[in-house]
Amino acid sequence: MTSPAVSFGPWRLRRVASTGLGLIVDGLDHADGVTAAPASYVDDVLLTEPHREAFFALIDAAGLVVCRQVGGDERTHAPVRGRSSRGRLSQSELYHHDGCSGPTKPRVVEIRCPYQALPRAIATAIAPFHETVHAMLEALSPELRTADPDVVAWHATLTADGALATDDYDVAQGAVNRIVRMAMNAEATRAYFRAVDARVGAFREPWQMGESRFIANANATRTMQHRRAYLEEPGRPNGRLVKRWPAGPEMHD
Repeated sequence: MTSPAVSFGPWRLRRVASTGLGLIVDGLDHADGVTAAPASYVDDVLLTEPHREAFFALIDAAGLVVCRQVGGDERTHAPVRGRSSRGRLSQSELYHHDGCSGPTKPRVVEIRCPYQALPRAIATAIAPFHETVHAMLEALSPELRTADPDVVAWHATLTADGALATDDYDVAQGAVNRIVRMAMNAEATRAYFRAVDARVGAFREPWQMGESRFIANANATRTMQHRRAYLEEPGRPNGRLVKRWPAGPEMHD
C-alpha cells in the first residue's frame, strides 16, 4: 500500500511533535524555502482539486489531522450545536459519528475553532471507533453490565476474542449508551466517559484559535468518533466551534 502524502505539490506539511493520537501540523513550507503559505492554507492548498484526494487519504490513514493557524473564511461551515448544563447531558457528549441521521456517513468531518474573542474551554475528545466501544464495555461496572444480556455477551466476546463482530459495534454502543443514561445522572455519566477517554487514549487537547481538526468519520481503515468533553462543570460561557463535511455529502447533521 502506498504511504499517504505529506507533500502537496511544492508544499510540505510542517509537522508538530505529538505523543498523542493523530497528526498535528502548524502550516505549510514551500520547496523554495521562501514563499509563504496562504493564511487559509487548508482551503487554498490542501482542499484544492490537485491535492484534496491526497489530503483525504492522509486523514483516512491517520484518523485525525489537526491543522493549526488556519485563517480564512468560515462561511462554508455550520455551527456546532448541542446544549448541556450541570444537570442535563447533551447527545453531543456521547461518542458519535457525524451524519448518523442520513443514509451515508460522511468520510471526513472538519471541526474548527475560529478566531474569536472568547476562548474554547470545552474539549472535543476524539478516538478510534472500535477501541472506543471496547473501552465503553470495559468501563461499565459489572452491576450495570448485567442490565442487558446482549451487553454481557458482547463483553464476554471482547474478553475472549479481543474484538466484536463487525455488525455488532454500533448496536453495542447504543445499548451501553442507554444503560449509562438510564442508570446515571449527568455528572456520573460524564465521569464514566472520562474513564472511557482514558482507557482508549482519546485526543483531548485544548482548542487553539484557528485550529481545524479533520476526523476520519467513516472509512475502511481508521474510522473515528468524537464527543464534547467537559473539563469543568458546564455553565461557563465558551467560544464556539463550526464544522463541515469537506468530502461530501452536503451537511445535514
